[in-house]
Amino acid sequence: MGEAVMTGTVRSADGTSIAYERSGTGPPVILVDAAGGFREMGPMRSLAAHLAKEFTVLTYDRRGRGQSTDTSPYAPQREVEDLRALIDDAAGGSAALYGFSSGAVLALLAATGGLPVTRLAVLEPPFEQQEQSPDEPDLAADITGLIADGRRGDAVLHFQRSIGVPAEMIDGMRDGPGWSAMEALAHTLVYDLTLLTALPAEALTTLTIPTLVLDSEQSDARLRGWARGVAEALPAGRHRTLPGEWHGVSDEVLAPVLAEHFAGRAD
Repeated sequence: MGEAVMTGTVRSADGTSIAYERSGTGPPVILVDAAGGFREMGPMRSLAAHLAKEFTVLTYDRRGRGQSTDTSPYAPQREVEDLRALIDDAAGGSAALYGFSSGAVLALLAATGGLPVTRLAVLEPPFEQQEQSPDEPDLAADITGLIADGRRGDAVLHFQRSIGVPAEMIDGMRDGPGWSAMEALAHTLVYDLTLLTALPAEALTTLTIPTLVLDSEQSDARLRGWARGVAEALPAGRHRTLPGEWHGVSDEVLAPVLAEHFAGRAD
C-alpha cells in the first residue's frame, strides 16, 4: 500500500469480533463496504492507499465477512455497534465515515444514530425515501430461499440482476477469481437488504454534520435520483456528480474529492 499497515480486531457489543486494518496518519476516516465487499475483495483497500497520504484510514470486514465473525440474529443496529467499537477502540473516539452503496446507508444510519461522526461522505446510497409497495417482490426472502436450497451462486445472481447490475459486469464477475468468495458471502446479502429499510426518511432531516453525497455520471437514473434525494433531505448535504462507470468511481477521481471534503477544504 506504500504506507505501514496495522491489523487488529475490536469486539462489538454482542461479542462479534470485527477485523480491521489501519494505515496513514492524520484525522481518522473509516471506509464502509457495499454488499459483498470486504478487505480482500472490493474497492476500499485500494482507496485507503490513496487517502492514507493525509488521513488515518481504517478499512474493516463487516460482520459475517472476511476475518470478522458473526452473531445471530442479525439486526442493522448490530452493524452500527460494530462501527461504534471501531470508532471507540481503533479510531480514537471520533471519525469521518465514507460509505459506498449499502455501506452508505449504514454510514447514514450510524451518523443519524448519534455516533461521534465528524464528517460523512456517501457514494450512491440505494435509499428510497418512499415506502415500498407491498406488491413488490421480496428479494430478501428469495435469496434466503435459494441459500436454504444450497443455491448460493443463484442467490448472488438473483441479487445482482434485481439491483440492476449490467449483464456484462455480472458475466465478468462470474468468470473472475472472486466468484467463490461471493458465493460464500451470499447470506450477508440479506443483511444489506435488511439494512436498506432500517433508516427512516425523516432521520435525514436531523443530520447536521457536513455530508457529501456523490454519484457517477454513468450510473442509471434511479441510482442518481436516490443520491440527489438524500442530499436534498440533509440540512448540511451537498451533491456532486463525478466521472465514472455504472455504480462506481475510480480511486484517482474519488480520493481527491473525499480528501477535500474530509479536510474541510470544500466548505
